[in-house]
Amino acid sequence: MASISHRLNALRAAVLGANDGIVSTAGLVIGVAGATTEQQPVMIAGVAGLVAGAVSMSLGEYVSVSSQRDSERALVAKERRELREQPEAELEELVGLYEAKGLSRETATSVATELTQKDALRAHLDVELGIDPDAFASPTVAAVSSAASFIVGGLLPVLAILLAPIGIRVPITFAIVLVALALTGALGAWSGGAAPLRAALRVTIGGAVGLALTYLIGSFFGTHLG
Repeated sequence: MASISHRLNALRAAVLGANDGIVSTAGLVIGVAGATTEQQPVMIAGVAGLVAGAVSMSLGEYVSVSSQRDSERALVAKERRELREQPEAELEELVGLYEAKGLSRETATSVATELTQKDALRAHLDVELGIDPDAFASPTVAAVSSAASFIVGGLLPVLAILLAPIGIRVPITFAIVLVALALTGALGAWSGGAAPLRAALRVTIGGAVGLALTYLIGSFFGTHLG
């Protein structure tokens, strides 16, 4: 079950990263397309947005996961020290935790004693802190995965707006992006156990409003400042 949970969490993170890439990059290229009919500014904006977004996502994820891993390692060291200095108190604490889960005093004592004899540290980390010492997240893997998912999502609107005929590139990109947002929203909700349809509608409506605003802003500046 833990392995399945980790895989679903990884899938959800990838979907959210791709969703961010789709929304932010689409808003950027559609906004620029609203200001000019030239292809080069749109391409430059799209590529710059992809690179900047991927770097930002990867750095943010690296810092976040590093902080989490450091905190978990500190908790493991603290628990190891407490087990070494006051084993009786730690055993009693473990018994209390199992009692709080609904076990009788006798059963909780038996379970806690047996697990302590087998691996006291792992028993406490699991029940008390919910930490698996063999499953610390890797900041590097998280950073690379985040950047990759952002780029995969962001490439869609860039390619759509560059490959579509200039006269209809905005509505085509708009439609493709909304379909992609609906799919990623539904997949993200499914991976988290939520209702896919509601999530798909929510992210699609939000994306449509955001894209419309960026296009209107780009058109305004293109008309008045161009």
